[in-house]
Formats: sequence, structure tokens, C-alpha cells
Amino acid sequence: MKDQAILDRWERRAEWPLAAVALMFLASYSIHVLAQSDRTAAHISHLLGVASWIVFTIDYAVRLWLAPNRRHWFVRHLLDLAVVALPLLRPLRLVRLVILFSALQRAVGNAIRGRVLVYTVSGAVLLVYVASLAELQAERHDPNTTIDSFGNALWCSITTVTTVGYGDVYPVTVAGRIIAALLMIGGMSLVGVITATIASWIVQRVNEAGSTARELTAADIAELRGEIRALREQLNGGG
Repeated sequence: MKDQAILDRWERRAEWPLAAVALMFLASYSIHVLAQSDRTAAHISHLLGVASWIVFTIDYAVRLWLAPNRRHWFVRHLLDLAVVALPLLRPLRLVRLVILFSALQRAVGNAIRGRVLVYTVSGAVLLVYVASLAELQAERHDPNTTIDSFGNALWCSITTVTTVGYGDVYPVTVAGRIIAALLMIGGMSLVGVITATIASWIVQRVNEAGSTARELTAADIAELRGEIRALREQLNGGG
């Protein structure tokens, strides 16, 4: 239990620094995709990417070392190992930015409109932006591509995540189609989460209103009984 407490404390303290590193990685990834022809920008992108990789690798190693049962922790965190080890999965480091969403939620409070606004805007913007970068990186060098600029990649991501699919811009490579499929799933999941949140809030409010109404009714009945009892006492006293 003591070792688990130490691990939990490390993870709490590392949340914000890792979110900042995820932002750094987002900047690195953006520079890498959007400024390929600029050697200085490419060098900066490489340095930021290496720095973020080092930080996430250190975090993974520390959490593995602090885990009470290292074998069990290792099996349960294979995705973390893949994110560190496999270049293809490194954009998943941006999941750390969910911490920033939680901070924004605390800023707007517990109002349902504030929550929906934060998760919808933040999640959709990050999802579409990262998918656009990935689409452009996967598609730009194919001779049959229709996604040869960030603007086209952004348009493709927006029409894909909203399941509109005009068909004027579309991926032709295997990697691009996989990204588009994941984007469709992400868009539907985002809508599902928002719908479930609103539905849960409505059910909660209806239950609260029903409980309040029942409490008021019980109070009214008790008050009426008290008045009847008092009236009977008056009549009996007068008789």
C-alpha cells in the first residue's frame, strides 16, 4: 500500500509537467509536418521531439520502478510502452492534454453547458488538428493524392469527423485511410459522450425534481393533519 501511495503521488505531481511536454510534442509534430523544407525548423522539431521522448521515457521508467507489482503493471500498461517505443504511436502522447480539459472544466464550474462546451470545443479542435497533420504527412507524397496541403487535410478531417464526406478530398494511402477511420470513430465517440452527459444530467434533474415534489407533498400532508388535529381539540374543548 505504501508503494502504491508513492506511485499515485508521482502520477499526480507529473500530470501538469507531462501535459506541458505533450504541448511541446504537439508543437514539434506541427513543425515537422508543416515546415519540412525549412532546415532550421526541422532541426528544432527534431530537438523538441527527442526532448519529449526522453521525458515520457523517464516517466514510464519511474512508474514501472515504483509499481508495487512490476509484472502486473507492465502487462496493464503495454500501450504506454508502445507509445514510447513505436514512432507510429507517438502522437498518442497528446492524450496527456486531457489534463488541460479537466483544468478548463474546473474553470467553468459544474454547469452542464460549461462542461459540454469545454469537452466539445477542446476535444473536437485537438482531434481534427492532429488528424489533419497525420493525414497530410501520410498523403502528401503519393502521386494520386488529393491531400497536398494542410488546408485540404483540414477540410478532409472536418468532413470525415462530421461524417459528411463530400468526396472531393479523400485519402488514397493505407495509412491515410486508417487515420480517417479512426477519425470517424473519434467523432462518433465524441458525440456519444456529449449525448450521454446531457441525458444523464436530464435524468438527474428529473429525479431531483421528483424528490423535491414528494418532500413538499409529505410536508403539506403533515401540516394539514396538524391543522385537523388542532381543530378537533378546539371542538372537543368547546363541547
